[in-house]
Amino acid sequence: MSITSYIGRFAPSPSGPLHFGSLIAALGSYLRAHSQQGQWLVRIEDIDPPREVIGASDNILRTLDAYGLHWHGTVLFQHQRHQAYQNQIDELVANDNAYYCQCSRKIIQTSGGVYDGRCGRHQPRLTHGAIRIRNRVKTDSFVDQIQGHVIVDKHFAEEDFIIKRSDGLYAYQLAVVLDDAYQGITEVVRGCDLLESSCRQISMFSQLGLAQPSWLHLPLACTEKSFKLSKQNNAPAIDIIKPQASINAALAFLGQQTVDYDSVEVMLEQAIEQFNISTIPAKKEIVLSARNS
Repeated sequence: MSITSYIGRFAPSPSGPLHFGSLIAALGSYLRAHSQQGQWLVRIEDIDPPREVIGASDNILRTLDAYGLHWHGTVLFQHQRHQAYQNQIDELVANDNAYYCQCSRKIIQTSGGVYDGRCGRHQPRLTHGAIRIRNRVKTDSFVDQIQGHVIVDKHFAEEDFIIKRSDGLYAYQLAVVLDDAYQGITEVVRGCDLLESSCRQISMFSQLGLAQPSWLHLPLACTEKSFKLSKQNNAPAIDIIKPQASINAALAFLGQQTVDYDSVEVMLEQAIEQFNISTIPAKKEIVLSARNS
């Protein structure tokens, strides 16, 4: 298979085993990349050690292998990228594009629930606390390949958001943008739980002068309305002994034709051949039947 300029990725956090919702994101991004004759990368987003489960990273990679979801190149672990994150933060602070903030959640709640930028106006400048980007772009809408024209709350779009936490951990919004740029990701395929935060990432791509990917957000698998399958909600791990049924269930969820039971490699080949982006449901979530959940 020839490689085009398309580069996609699957970027799970090691907070537990892959569940059916994870499989939808993994399979959807894999099929999209391969249908474009592109590359599919795997990145382990391990920047939040308190949420990590020991052995989860290895378990995730073994599960992807069992499902035939083989990635190109080597796996990138975010913990390997700390210096790159810090270098970018240092540059932002030095150029007054980021600043320290000491506001607690309680303070923000009492001022209306949205951070008002007060620490960015503080004189003299604060020298410790969380670090917020001085959000100069304020993106409040974008076009998604599945969800169409997405518009977010104006106050959310304008907020100076955190890029390094007060406990010293790097924030997702910073890490994901720098890593997508570093890996040359041309399209982000993931679940709708991250739909709104895409606006913040678009703002950061623009502010840092980085090439922005296109966006494709898949519907979330929910056990009931607004209650998605997740590791935090103890969603059961997918079967790595007999993965065929889960693959077909994920294909059906994504509006794709199911494939003949065979080896996972043969099933995926057939799924790639008949992949059709236009049949993916343009919904933010889909409630699973009791039989499938």
